Amino acid sequence: MTKTAVHFGAGNIGRGFVAQFLHESGYEVVFADVSDELIGALQARSSYTVHEVGHDARDHVVDGYRAINSRDHEAEVVAEIAQADLVTTAVGARILPFVAPLVARGLAARAEGAAPLVVIACENAIGGTDILAEAVRTHGDASRAVFANCAIDRIVPEQHGGLDVTIESFSEWVVDRTAFERHPDWQGAPPEISGVTWVEDLAPFIERKLFTVNTAHATAAYHGTDRGWESIREALASPELQAEVRAVLDETKRLIVLKHGFSEEEQQAYIEKTLARISNPELPDTCERVGRGPLRKLSRHERFIAPAAELVERGETAWDLLNAVGAALRFDVAADAESVELQQLLASGRDAADLAETVTGIEPSHPLFPHLVEVFQLRLDR
Repeated sequence: MTKTAVHFGAGNIGRGFVAQFLHESGYEVVFADVSDELIGALQARSSYTVHEVGHDARDHVVDGYRAINSRDHEAEVVAEIAQADLVTTAVGARILPFVAPLVARGLAARAEGAAPLVVIACENAIGGTDILAEAVRTHGDASRAVFANCAIDRIVPEQHGGLDVTIESFSEWVVDRTAFERHPDWQGAPPEISGVTWVEDLAPFIERKLFTVNTAHATAAYHGTDRGWESIREALASPELQAEVRAVLDETKRLIVLKHGFSEEEQQAYIEKTLARISNPELPDTCERVGRGPLRKLSRHERFIAPAAELVERGETAWDLLNAVGAALRFDVAADAESVELQQLLASGRDAADLAETVTGIEPSHPLFPHLVEVFQLRLDR
């Protein structure tokens, strides 16, 4: 019997990461997206190719999929969810509440006695599936689904049109096994999905990835933009900028070792692999693209503020993370909506303390707060 997976988000990560592995696992993938262009292109072609670059690179042909416009054909998507084995997403954490009503309706339409629907939100956010589950509960009964959090890691550079995706050969998809153990109606082991590593404790893997890969990438982007570099690779080839990125990663390394028990040698090896990945000449990427969305990247539980806050709470310093925050505040790119919004906030006449609390979500009583106020004040004094 054919297994079916409804996947929300037909963008590069959706096609080039999640759907590739689902296809390899024997699932018929049903793409759901609001983009007429993407859905039309998928409907017009019977297959697309994922081109890996890097060590042990291969090409993967993804075929046998279907595609539905989830804005114009909600009922069709709901009907697919009602029959599906698995729902995945790659839409961005902020979009998950808009996916939730369709998932809730699909759960309500499932046959009595059907196996629980497996739901995994493959988002670049801590607890992405929890965000979706909470939103689903506001629209109906979520008890007929297993909501499993995950951590994903695969670099997708800027693409140049078409359905084919160029992507790095390295990938990591770690999923919480305990969600299945806790569900009263789930029988047996978690589903077999190619590329997935099932773990009992997801937090160390999520934070190691977020505070190493994402922190390094964004640090290189903001310091690189500051210095006029166009590409991440060229920026990291500069000894001065690489030193700044390494200094930030030394700080997050202290936190990861202290908090999660990875050895210093293990984390340093992960750092070296990360730096090699993001400077891979076969994956050209620009500082501008990687730096997009500075408001999200400067928020409370993201790649700069979260580790800086925890380090200070532990009596450690976070000067290099704060320096990267300063570079992010100077990211001024007219083509990026969040950059425009950030610069408008900084020019609004509000004082540094108000701005620091608004942008980062750090409360004034937190020990990191006075240091953030200094960083914001320096930006206002430019």
